[in-house]
Amino acid sequence: MNKRRMLPIIGSLILATATVLAQGCNTTEPPNRQLSDAQVTTKVKAKLASDIGPSSLTNVDVTTTNGVVTLSGQVANEDVKQKVETITASLPGVVRVNNNVQVQSTTPSADTH
Repeated sequence: MNKRRMLPIIGSLILATATVLAQGCNTTEPPNRQLSDAQVTTKVKAKLASDIGPSSLTNVDVTTTNGVVTLSGQVANEDVKQKVETITASLPGVVRVNNNVQVQSTTPSADTH
């Protein structure tokens, strides 16, 4: 093959390798201790269900991106909201918690009759 044709191929390979290495280095944990986002989400949901109770969490959604867990939805009170965040933050693989959970309003709705 001609050297001129090889340069773009070699350049592309170097760029692809550098990209893969940079993405793989986004954590301080060794590879055997890193958890995928799906695994983190599953562990968070299981731990919350066992520690708080599934009925308290029916309206809570959990998503994980690069170890950052985002909690959203509604819970009955501020105590449950705080517990959800504390439990989530304590789990392996969780880098940070974005607690977007809302506390359900206990104010009765106005009667319009």
